[in-house]
Amino acid sequence: MSGVEVITFGCRLNTYESEVMRAEAEKAGLNNAILVNTCAVTAEAVRQARQAIRRARRDNPHARIIVTGCAAQTEKEIFAEMAEIDAVLGNEEKLKSASYRSLPDFGVSAEEKLRVNDIMSVRATAPQMVKHIDRHVRAFIQVQNGCDHRCTFCIIPYGRGNSRSVPMGAVVEQARRLVESGYREIVLTGVDATSYGADLPGTPTIGLLAKTLLKHVPEILRLRLSSIDSIEADRHLLDLIADEPRFMPHLHLSLQHGDDLILKRMKRRHSSTEARAFCDEVRRLRPEISLGADMIAGFPTETEAMFDNAVRLAEDCGIAHLHVFPYSPRPGTPAARMPQLDRALVKERAARLRAKGATLYAAHLDHMVGSEQTVLVEMNGLAHTENFTLVDAAGLEPRSLIAVEITGHNGKHLTMQRKHMAAA
Repeated sequence: MSGVEVITFGCRLNTYESEVMRAEAEKAGLNNAILVNTCAVTAEAVRQARQAIRRARRDNPHARIIVTGCAAQTEKEIFAEMAEIDAVLGNEEKLKSASYRSLPDFGVSAEEKLRVNDIMSVRATAPQMVKHIDRHVRAFIQVQNGCDHRCTFCIIPYGRGNSRSVPMGAVVEQARRLVESGYREIVLTGVDATSYGADLPGTPTIGLLAKTLLKHVPEILRLRLSSIDSIEADRHLLDLIADEPRFMPHLHLSLQHGDDLILKRMKRRHSSTEARAFCDEVRRLRPEISLGADMIAGFPTETEAMFDNAVRLAEDCGIAHLHVFPYSPRPGTPAARMPQLDRALVKERAARLRAKGATLYAAHLDHMVGSEQTVLVEMNGLAHTENFTLVDAAGLEPRSLIAVEITGHNGKHLTMQRKHMAAA
């Protein structure tokens, strides 16, 4: 192979940073190299990354393989000991061209492979400018990194460091650059995006940032947030949901559970009552909004009654896009030291929660049949409505915004009939 190939796992923030990594590695003159940007959110994510690294070495015996990302930050020794890997970079180092210029030669020891500094010492997030996001028709912008909260199940703060925000002016400049490259939809992303601005002068909020973007970059046709913590939603954000048609009617919530005692043991900051109230409020403000959520099944000490409360919350909130994670103990987190459930029971409850999610999604699809929607066509023959529901768009031009009538669904995707072009 020649050039730089990037393999990305995990979140949209990683997707954005992979473009920065590619640009910085190429600027440094790196060639015949594979960069693996890992995720640490679950043990399965780490396993998949290690598997991909072994496969990449088999397929590219002479390439240089550099591994980075959250798993490389939190479990650096494990990756350094893999013979397939030539270097391990931390989450801060991966974004700097100097890191790629100073890589060690082949055949070095595990200790010499490591270029991973203390992420907790990082106090600011430098703006990173990209012109495009490879293989995506929606552009992601990093507005925040790190997390100041310490949920008992989560290893991510130890991979990302403390919360730090990108100044508003830099976010506006990045959005303008991406719009000029032809992107119609912008997605604001971060590790804890709704904590945006607490470390900036004047303490702006994520809602104020979104308002500022739409004001100063009027060419943005569609704006989304990647995910939010509902307890941190600010008045500006609620105003956008109610009054701004360019702010898309879809939110992905970090709910995690529906039982109040489990939420306390997770060290979450919301109760089930507060979660329900927030979902009711945003539906009142924007009736067509769809909601997604992350939820964990099989958390330590979870009883059957507690699990039932999680299922009930998903139902009560009408979560159309439910992402279910079987609890996975992460070494170094408080939850890993709590009484664990049998793994078979964890998987069984996750399967039941996913089945509830499938039922909720089918009801959501049923509800949309007969409606008129504007869809953004992706690269894979599918499209997304404004409320982030998938539509079969085979044969339509990627990046197009198309007005359609929803005619039915196949259980996975909506089907549609084209009406006219919605935007040039």
